[in-house]
Amino acid sequence: MQACMDTFGGLVWSLARRFCPIASEAEDAVQEAFISVWENAARYDPSKGAEVTFVAMIARRRIIDRSRRHQRQERVIAEVREQYCSSDESRPRVDPSAETVDEVEQAMRAMSSLSENQQRVLYLAIHQGLTHEQISVATKLPLGTVKTNARRGLMRIREMLKEKAAENNPERHHD
Repeated sequence: MQACMDTFGGLVWSLARRFCPIASEAEDAVQEAFISVWENAARYDPSKGAEVTFVAMIARRRIIDRSRRHQRQERVIAEVREQYCSSDESRPRVDPSAETVDEVEQAMRAMSSLSENQQRVLYLAIHQGLTHEQISVATKLPLGTVKTNARRGLMRIREMLKEKAAENNPERHHD
C-alpha cells in the first residue's frame, strides 16, 4: 500500500484539491480514496487499463462522492440556519392529533422556559435530526456549548416534567 501511495499520492492529492478546497477535507478525501483503492485492489485487471487509470477512477469517484455529501450537508445546514436560527418562530408546533397532547404541551411549556440557545439546540436536534456538530455549524456556537446546552436543556425539561407530575399526582402518606 505504501508503494501505491508513494506512486499515486500526487495524482490523488491533486484530484482531492480540485474537489475539496479546504486542505483538511482534501486530506480526508485522499485517505478515503486510498482505502477504497485497497478494498478494490483485487478487481484490477491490467488487460483493461493501466494502474494509474484504475487508481485515478476509484479516487475520483470517492472524492466526488465525498464532495457531494459535503455539499448536501452544507445546503441542509444553510437551510436550517436560514429557516430556524434567525427566526423567532423557531419553536416547534404541537400536533393536535397526538395521543399525548397534554404531555407534549407540558414539554413545550418546559422547553419555552429554557434559554434561547437551549431551545434552538434542542429544536434542531429533535425536529431536524441534526447532530451536535451540524448544530454547531448551523448556529455558529462552539461544539462544547452545543453539547452543554442540549444536556442542560434536557435535564431542566425532565426536572420540570417531574415537578408537574408530582403536582398532578401527589403521593399521600398516612402516618
